[in-house]
Amino acid sequence: MNNQFESTYALLVRSEEKGRGALEILVYAVFFLGVVLSIAQFAQTSVTIAAPQREPCVACHTTTTPLPAGS
Repeated sequence: MNNQFESTYALLVRSEEKGRGALEILVYAVFFLGVVLSIAQFAQTSVTIAAPQREPCVACHTTTTPLPAGS
């Protein structure tokens, strides 16, 4: 039996699965790529905002009313 004291961190580092590092990199890369593609998709969609319909300017319109006959 080994009577040497090892810290918990040293035990974790020594017992780490070798294939887990590559799998973690792959998962993080896929996650990052998904986020980038989602942002790009929303950045490329056009947003159409309809301006509120305004009434035509009342003072700008001239009306053609006949002038009074005595003027």
